[in-house]
Amino acid sequence: MGMASAMSVDDGPDPRDAPSRIAEIARRLYERRTLDGALVAEFAEHAVAELPGVDCASITVTSGPDDIDTPTATHPCAVRIDDIQRRHREGPCLASAWQNKTVHVADLEADARWPKFRTEALRTTPVRSIMGFRLFVSGKTMGALNVFADRPAAFDEETARLGTLLATHSALVWDAARRETQFQEALASRDVIGQAKGMIMERYGVDANQAFDMLRQLSHDANVALAAVAAKIVDAAQSNPL
Repeated sequence: MGMASAMSVDDGPDPRDAPSRIAEIARRLYERRTLDGALVAEFAEHAVAELPGVDCASITVTSGPDDIDTPTATHPCAVRIDDIQRRHREGPCLASAWQNKTVHVADLEADARWPKFRTEALRTTPVRSIMGFRLFVSGKTMGALNVFADRPAAFDEETARLGTLLATHSALVWDAARRETQFQEALASRDVIGQAKGMIMERYGVDANQAFDMLRQLSHDANVALAAVAAKIVDAAQSNPL
């Protein structure tokens, strides 16, 4: 059974209104500023809803051939595609993430760019059309938004145009959410370091600079992040109050 027949598929929304809908989706997601599983899942769900010809979608996150993750997918076939790419270290979704470009497989049966991937994907999935869009780069980690269909020539220039637009908006939302998460983590680390410093000052009769130096030395000696050392001190004090 193909992906389209396995899912409830209708004529979908008017593609002429898609750019406005995509912009509104991005605005709504941006306001949440939370990089969680639900947010990432919505990127893939909106790809299926808004891009012409798409049966299912996924997000691929990779930092190298041996580190490939699929944080969300709208159908098991999309997960299998990443599994095949991980096994053979090749494929269109990886190429999209690594090469910073849109990758289009119009007919998997006729595409010879990734022979090992192609053979297994044809044998074990109904996927025949694939399009991958570069989503983000964060340090050594790269991401791609991927869409699939179970018939050849399912995607056209409009799919590519709207997919690029959706991927660009999603990347901005992803980056904003990541920065917000990092900011909140930094605030939490600062707070716990401040608590630990206060406890050290009170217990050992030292000033703030000396307390921080003691924390830093503990961090160095244990080869553990400063915030983690501070958190252990705070937890220990809370568990064993004087």
